[in-house]
Amino acid sequence: MKGGVNLVACGALIGALAAAQTSTYKYVRIGSDQDAAPRAVAGYALMGGGSDLDEAFEFLCKKSAGGDFLIVRAAGGDDYNSYVNQLCHVNSVATLIIPSRAAANDARVAEIILKAEAVFIAGGDQARYINWWQGTLVQDALNEHIAAGKPIGGTSAGLAVLGDYIYSAQGDAPDDASLTSAQALANPYAPRVTVRRDFLKLRLLHNTLTDTHFAKRDRMGRTLVFLARIVQDRWSSDPRAIAVDEKSAVLVEAGGKARIIGPGSGAYFIQVTEKPSVCRAGTPLSFRGFVVYRAPQGSDFDLEAWKGAGGRTYQLSAEAGSISSSQEGGATY
Repeated sequence: MKGGVNLVACGALIGALAAAQTSTYKYVRIGSDQDAAPRAVAGYALMGGGSDLDEAFEFLCKKSAGGDFLIVRAAGGDDYNSYVNQLCHVNSVATLIIPSRAAANDARVAEIILKAEAVFIAGGDQARYINWWQGTLVQDALNEHIAAGKPIGGTSAGLAVLGDYIYSAQGDAPDDASLTSAQALANPYAPRVTVRRDFLKLRLLHNTLTDTHFAKRDRMGRTLVFLARIVQDRWSSDPRAIAVDEKSAVLVEAGGKARIIGPGSGAYFIQVTEKPSVCRAGTPLSFRGFVVYRAPQGSDFDLEAWKGAGGRTYQLSAEAGSISSSQEGGATY
């Protein structure tokens, strides 16, 4: 009707505007505006959080063959751009902030990820990564990036989501400040003991949980609980964990050979050798048969053979929620 209001058109416009608002992402790029296309090679930088390690970023840059380096995150700023740009000789450095499921299902966001030669997942809150990115185009693009043999890395929450099994931090404060080892050991089925899977598919991290800020925040107990839950819930009879301390990183080559860098306590490679004796709701964990290999700075580890050099091996057990160790003095780490 002339002069009237087209309600259908208005409704469509309002819907489009709402969609545009909810799918908003932020993309900040420095360096060349034109994408490069060098032949990147696979490599994985597993960073435990805390101070960033130049060598870990240089590792990813080298694997990218000087291409386009992309930082992805759910919140925060673009401060990594200048850091990586000063550190590496790459075509471009960009930060992509993906703050919602709508943004994670934006085709342009997926395209940005697919065109990058190296991807780095920043720290923050892994619950957001799982809640907002799992089951979206972002998850598909990240897995396509990995399948193409391109390098990827992450720190803190960004490392937590690289493993086959993920502590998703549901219901916790950002960066999981509230769940302690003591709480997890006291009740392996407490509401905050949330383990997820089926996000990213790195072959070398199959059947493996990744944890961060490890010795610094005393997370051994909670990691043992996560492994116990994986066995008890019949996801796997022999899961493993790679737990990396603050200011440490594990740099992994495509064939599985890894070296440990950084001044932190290093990395802890944990495997399960038997079933838990008690793993149920409301009851402290009892579970023998954890074998730990502690790999300090300068040591090596082969993820394929699950064997290291330059570190030490010891055993841990949990009995009624208390951990005992074969190390002298009963040291857990």
